[in-house]
Amino acid sequence: MGVEKMSVSFDLELGRAIRLSAEQRSQSVSSWLAEAAADRLRSEALGEAVRDWEKTYGPLTDSELADAERTLERAAKRRRSGAV
Repeated sequence: MGVEKMSVSFDLELGRAIRLSAEQRSQSVSSWLAEAAADRLRSEALGEAVRDWEKTYGPLTDSELADAERTLERAAKRRRSGAV
């Protein structure tokens, strides 16, 4: 696997928050940012998949959205607790 070096700039508050979060997870800033970017790309792909699904089957119902919200909250709790 190759590596691409990039130079990025953040406002001071965001930069501090990134460094603190990376430190708390015992990660380098580079690995933290790579993970964050991968998460963003997965989120964008999921949004595209949902839009495609809705084009075929129609909008998600309130019940389906509530089920999805509960599933995401459970996953977030597991991740925060380190169970994932």
